Amino acid sequence: MKKKLVTKTLKGLSLCVFFMALSACGNSSITGTWVEPVPGMEGQMQGFELKENGVAASVNMATLQYSGWEKKGNRLILSGKSIGNGQTISFSDTLLIEKLSEDSLLLKDRNLIHAYKRQ
Repeated sequence: MKKKLVTKTLKGLSLCVFFMALSACGNSSITGTWVEPVPGMEGQMQGFELKENGVAASVNMATLQYSGWEKKGNRLILSGKSIGNGQTISFSDTLLIEKLSEDSLLLKDRNLIHAYKRQ
């Protein structure tokens, strides 16, 4: 009887360790350079770089200049300046992180999903 109890306990512990390891894999770092295809421009990519210190930079986007970022729970807040038509407007966008892995990032902006790949 004790042998069965020990066996069940060990199986339960093994499953716990497995699921803890699996969940740790889902904690990919969001820092890095993330790009998506430019709509209507085959072969061109655009996106942003998220640096460790909360600094952000735009990738291939002259009129949208990212300068900072912050992650709060499952939300990514990007801030910067929109440049165009002779005026510069500061902005802050809050995006829902739908998926984050080592090589992909899905961000939801209202009803639009942006699919980024790590560069």
